[in-house]
Amino acid sequence: MSSPTIAADPSAAGSAQREMLAGLLLATFGAIAFSGKAIIVKLAYRYGVDAVTLIMYRMLFALPMFVLLSWWAGRRKPALQRRDVITIVGLGFCGYYLASFLDFAGLQYITASLERLILYLNPTLVLALGFFLFRREVTRKQLIALAVSYTGVLLVFGHEVTLVGAHVALGALLVFGSAVSYAIYLAYSGEEVKRLGALRLTGLATSVACLFCIAQFFVLRPVSAMAVAPEVIWLSVLNATLCTFAPVLMVMMAIERVGATMAAQTGMVGPLSTILMGVLILGEPFTAWVAAGTALVLVGIWLLAKSR
Repeated sequence: MSSPTIAADPSAAGSAQREMLAGLLLATFGAIAFSGKAIIVKLAYRYGVDAVTLIMYRMLFALPMFVLLSWWAGRRKPALQRRDVITIVGLGFCGYYLASFLDFAGLQYITASLERLILYLNPTLVLALGFFLFRREVTRKQLIALAVSYTGVLLVFGHEVTLVGAHVALGALLVFGSAVSYAIYLAYSGEEVKRLGALRLTGLATSVACLFCIAQFFVLRPVSAMAVAPEVIWLSVLNATLCTFAPVLMVMMAIERVGATMAAQTGMVGPLSTILMGVLILGEPFTAWVAAGTALVLVGIWLLAKSR
């Protein structure tokens, strides 16, 4: 039976449908843009640059945009308290600096496809942290979802070890550390999101992370190490804009329109797009093992979302 309000006002129904479609498109494009980061990083490594230099350039170009975002989102809002500043620095270090650096370092050793599958375990890690840190109950259905997802990653991991060698274990461990670091950020950011708002917190925390990444470069590398191939500069600009700043806005706008649950489920297109781009752009192999592992990870995340 249709709603009397919608029946009486077809324009309201049309507007709601347009909002839903816009939200789904934003979530889809945001997930694809996020996934493109791994492809750009792998392309940049072909020019002999290291992880410390590459992440410095990414964050250097992203910093002005996130500073502007935090200013815009914080207009007419209360000033930050000392507690907020400490929390933002901690979240920025854990959620964006450490997670990004470990991810970039791991991509030196594994394919973009495996990297994306490991990062896509993030909801399962948030669930585990909720159990260990906050004693939140984990149901039998959620445990099954975890088992399915991790079986998928192990399938692809085992296949890559046989193809590439022992360094795959190091790369997978680094990327898994990145996923854990970001899961910690998600687990502890809930209260601060309520206080500051998602956009303001994201802008501030990412700005802090940018400063950490830039400072790390100047501590570990001489200034002369900034001399890199022009292709690295342009790839870093693309990474900072299209694969870092733009998807943050798109996902936030999608959540406003369709809600966090639907936006997250739409984001399941991420691993698929990474695998497709990896095959077409990087020439990475696409085998039955990769297909089966990807399917299991996506099914596991879908089961987890459904259980909630």
